[in-house]
Amino acid sequence: MGSDNKYYITTPIYYPSDRLHIGHAYTSTAADAIARWHRFNGKDVLFLTGSDEHGQKIERIAKDRGVEPKAYVDEIVGTFKQLWDKYDITYDDFIRTTDTRHHKVAQEVFQRIYDKGDIYKDTYEGWYCTPCEAFWVETRLEDGKCPDCGRPVELIEEESYFFKLSKYAERLLEHIKENPDFIRPASRRNEMVNFIKSGLEDLCVSRTTFDWGIPVPFDEKHVIYVWVDALTNYLTGAGFLDDEAKFAKYWPAELHLVGKEITRFHTIIWPILLMALDLPLPKTVFGHGWLLFGDEKMSKSRGNVVDPMELADEFGVDAIRYFLLREISFGQDGSFTREALIERINADLANDLGNLLHRSVAMIDRYRDGVIPSGGSFTELEKALQDKARQTVGSVGGHIDRLEINAALASIWRLVGRTNKYIDEAAPWALNKAGDHDRLDTVLYHLAETLRILALLVKSFMPTSAAKMWTQLGTGKNIETCTIEDTTWGGTEPQTKVQKGNPIFPRLDPDEVHEDEDRKEKPEVEKIQKEAEAKPQADTKPMVSINDFAKLDLRVAEVVEAEPVSGADRLLCLQIKVGAETRQIVAGIAQHYAPEDLIGKRIVVIVNLKPAKVRGVVSEGMLLAASAASELGLVSVENDIPSGAPVK
Repeated sequence: MGSDNKYYITTPIYYPSDRLHIGHAYTSTAADAIARWHRFNGKDVLFLTGSDEHGQKIERIAKDRGVEPKAYVDEIVGTFKQLWDKYDITYDDFIRTTDTRHHKVAQEVFQRIYDKGDIYKDTYEGWYCTPCEAFWVETRLEDGKCPDCGRPVELIEEESYFFKLSKYAERLLEHIKENPDFIRPASRRNEMVNFIKSGLEDLCVSRTTFDWGIPVPFDEKHVIYVWVDALTNYLTGAGFLDDEAKFAKYWPAELHLVGKEITRFHTIIWPILLMALDLPLPKTVFGHGWLLFGDEKMSKSRGNVVDPMELADEFGVDAIRYFLLREISFGQDGSFTREALIERINADLANDLGNLLHRSVAMIDRYRDGVIPSGGSFTELEKALQDKARQTVGSVGGHIDRLEINAALASIWRLVGRTNKYIDEAAPWALNKAGDHDRLDTVLYHLAETLRILALLVKSFMPTSAAKMWTQLGTGKNIETCTIEDTTWGGTEPQTKVQKGNPIFPRLDPDEVHEDEDRKEKPEVEKIQKEAEAKPQADTKPMVSINDFAKLDLRVAEVVEAEPVSGADRLLCLQIKVGAETRQIVAGIAQHYAPEDLIGKRIVVIVNLKPAKVRGVVSEGMLLAASAASELGLVSVENDIPSGAPVK
């Protein structure tokens, strides 16, 4: 089954117990970037999202609010669609489990498995977590509470139908062994394997103590267990029962993207249901990490839920999309703070990409009346830039194939950094002053062409910003119709007229970015504000005496090893030799230096700085570097100065 040129990707269907927060936007934004990239590569993409609307929890909430469950979910689901429109989520289908088409599928799935003899009637007596809609045997509870959410569980007893989950345990383990990409990342795979090996209980798949759900087709006093109902949405969205040709084309899914807290349902219950139906299993279930607020999981009870609509209104949708996709190593937990968001906007978007576009278009406007010149002959400097652009296109594709979204963006930003450096090396202002018109034309063309390729590369992640770049570059072709083939070097037509505009990412003044009124009273926010206010400003440092300076022990050090710090795209861990001593330092220079370029370099280090931990890695000193705009350079010495020599 399935076409070779298709890509079926799904988000979890979201539970409408309340409005969605920024963590939900993270999941859908990641899925959207992946879907957009595969469309850009010519794939026939089916992108499914939706809402999971049944279950006891929804019934109770609606009753508490004095409305019918359907009326309650209709209002909440409307806010889901508004959020996805706001965040430019290009889903192809939005499924609701209250849809008639889905009722038909869920009932057919239940009937087929029952007819096969894998569902039987019995009495359930045990523990149930209503918020998670999950059944638990007592041995899996933690301190008598739900092991997933930590909330109290209820002891229930009712007539139920059961699914023979245990029958398929060995078959599922064999599938996981033979298909290592079925559960990703590896840490989730290991957790699920251990869970299966610890013993699977048959699963209760119907309820009788409430009626907000899809009736069991042959016994209507029962409703189908909400997770069986919810998981079958992936079949409904692919056309199961409704469109045979569509289902044959798109099933199985290439990627189910889910939060780590529901990985168990998607990697144990769901594949076993499919095995019982004799249907192929999805190729990959990826359980990404949580988006934390500082160090805490977001929750309404903690009062740290971040509203994604308000955030987008304040900072712009593309800035939020970029932060979510770049800041977090996909698969790991990540942290959201306004401080980190502002830093990303200023450093990566305003200083690096935005400034590159603005200064390049401004120079074409100033030196060539806004007309992109012909490229002409080029030197090794231009050849290196062309090679970097070609290499970046392949690198981004490889990272997306491996679901390394943040690494894909880091690769693009290395091209951004290289292009900014190219401007400084080529010095077009000096070429203009010297009257070297041919050379200046070459440089300006290379800037325009690299920016054109960058716009194509970022459009899967920041679609609105890519379109703005495209407009300023004056490119006539519709960027939405462009494919990966358009990244081939040389696509910029000479004599194209640029359209100089305002910077697409204005730099933010942290002092002018005020906290949301509703969160000013939160202890964590107050702590951040006080710490920020206590920091001295760079331009108001007090005068020091020579005695103060003498307290710093500056030494020449030789870099002997360098490697990235896991989960931190700006940090490198260096092993340095200071005389006869070897020590370790952590430095935020990964955006400017590749690890291999640092080996053997002789740098200046403060060696009497108290050791500190940076992202869990001990740093025993600090290197010196100079920075200006998007550039950074290490303070170094000539090679004949031995390591350990004092710097005075």
